[in-house]
Amino acid sequence: MPRTQTDLALVRQPIERAGGLPNPHYTDPAVFEEERHALLFGQWAGLAVAADVPEPGDAVPIDFAGVPLLLLRDRAGQVRLFQNICRHRGMILVDAPRRIEGAIRCPYHSWCYATDGRLVATPHVGGPGQNRHDGIDKATLGLIEVRSHVWRDVVWVNLSGDAPPFEDAFDPLIARWTAFDRPLHHGGADSRFRLEVACNWKLAVENYCESYHLPWVHPGLNSYSRLEDHYHIEAPGRFSGQGTRVYRQFRGAEGAVFPDFDGLGAAWDTAAEYVAAFPNVLLGVHRDHAFAILLMPEGPGRTVEHVHLYYAAPDTEAGLRAANAALWREVSEEDVFVVEGMQRGRAAPGFGGGRFSPAMDGPTHLFHDWAAGRLEAHRAGARAAE
Repeated sequence: MPRTQTDLALVRQPIERAGGLPNPHYTDPAVFEEERHALLFGQWAGLAVAADVPEPGDAVPIDFAGVPLLLLRDRAGQVRLFQNICRHRGMILVDAPRRIEGAIRCPYHSWCYATDGRLVATPHVGGPGQNRHDGIDKATLGLIEVRSHVWRDVVWVNLSGDAPPFEDAFDPLIARWTAFDRPLHHGGADSRFRLEVACNWKLAVENYCESYHLPWVHPGLNSYSRLEDHYHIEAPGRFSGQGTRVYRQFRGAEGAVFPDFDGLGAAWDTAAEYVAAFPNVLLGVHRDHAFAILLMPEGPGRTVEHVHLYYAAPDTEAGLRAANAALWREVSEEDVFVVEGMQRGRAAPGFGGGRFSPAMDGPTHLFHDWAAGRLEAHRAGARAAE
């Protein structure tokens, strides 16, 4: 529990009367700790992409809001997630991305694990030369697997283990984008980039899910996809965002285009949608490419954004991919001064969280309301446990 309990009553009001989350939700380490559990650990959050571990044996250590995790693809090709610790003394097992050729060996006492998590070797555990002991049951000391699910190549994680099944939690978005239930092909090294941003992760969500700022922050985009061409996407308690009716297909210098996803309806010829899937995944779909942005909180005022671009075919032209990634990097970087400026603004003691435009800020208000609702539920659970 934070030392100073924030008042969330105003945040839960209808948008015409609602205020935003109070300043401590962006600046206070104690509130950040509360939100780790209430907003990130208690539901399906984005951790990585399956393309990070393309081959069996590939392993990537990930620190998610202070929790050491290990993403890997096992020998059978399944993407799995474990706590990145040895069951013996809690030693970190893998400290850098690598290919596991044999077993996962703890560097401390050489306990070894298969890529499916089984404990397979305990050298000298019963004394020198004795690799067994009656008190050590290897069957019960495998790696601690963390609940995970892969959708749209995003590896979603539920650290608390008690969120609804993924298909239930995300059913409205899965149904909305059923036309895009097609194979996704990550563009590779030239189709991923990261941004380190001096802001709270929630500000990146808030900025992404509204189009109100386009004329001033993204004049290039707004020149052909104007504010009035956009519409709101609102699913209370699930996701929110925006769409455009005038998407202009990306073209290279010689007029080359990416192949479209198969089977899309005519509406997607000129439409595109951008959704913030609560809590920390930003998704975009277009006729010819898609993307996922994972927001990794690293403290109250620091976030790392991991951006991944996907295509309908595995063999798209490298120069075209690079140009598309450069465009999206430019758009993403245009937002940096905004989210960092709002972060600095949260140091103003007279700011109570701001107000919302009932006409323009609906998607952002939904995110605030969702966060406040999850926090209230978390607080009620904590009180009941006292």
